Parts: sequence; C-alpha cells; structure tokens
Amino acid sequence: MKLNRFSFASLAMFLTAVGSAAGTSAQEGPGKGYSSIPADAFSVVAEIQAKPGKEDELRAATLPLINLVRSDPATLVYFLQEDREKPGHFVFYEVFANQEDFEAHNRTSYVQEWFAKLPELANGEVKVTRMKILAP
Repeated sequence: MKLNRFSFASLAMFLTAVGSAAGTSAQEGPGKGYSSIPADAFSVVAEIQAKPGKEDELRAATLPLINLVRSDPATLVYFLQEDREKPGHFVFYEVFANQEDFEAHNRTSYVQEWFAKLPELANGEVKVTRMKILAP
C-alpha cells in the first residue's frame, strides 16, 4: 500500500500534538496510555476509498466502529481519519499488542458486518499496511 507523505506527516503531527496537549493525563485518559504499549506491538494503517457518490454512506457505516473498536480491551489505539482534500478517503490507525489481537478484531461481528457493506460502498478492498511499534 502506498501512503503519501502527507498521510504519515499528518499522523505524526497529530499524535505528537495529542501527547503534548495531554501531558500526564495521556497516561490517565481513555485506553492505557503510551507507556502500556509494548515495544514490537502490532500496528496497522488501513485505507479505503468510497465509490463516487457513496462518501456519506461509507462515512455513516464507518463512524460507529470508533466506539465499538475502542471499547474492545485488546485495542490499544484506534483512530479513524478522513482526507480533507479527498472526501471519502478514510485512513485507520490501529495498535494491538500482537497480531492475534488484530486478527481477533477483524473477526468481530461488527467488523465483519462493516466488511460486508464494502462491495456496495467502496472502491476495492481495504488496503492494509502491517507494522510494528519500535518504541512505546
């Protein structure tokens, strides 16, 4: 999967800003905080593009995933983003302790229901880049 420089730069700036703004509260806020993310954690950047005219429908189908995925104790970090210059282009940033947790996430009923909607709403499949966290 090819992500443009803007996507990674924007994500890095966002995560830096969140960490700086949150200060010590990042360790006390939702989730477990950065210190609880293990080195070598399994992270994912995933992308999907809505079919022309289906941007609002894909957004509506995707937004409920945020609370569902974040409520799963195996999910360490989960962000859904939309490209400001290309509406309907969604980028997910996800972190799990290991690949097994990620695979279990993809088998949940709500993720499977979302996948089932994609042939009607999206251009192609979800493009996934699997990565590892180098340092928490």
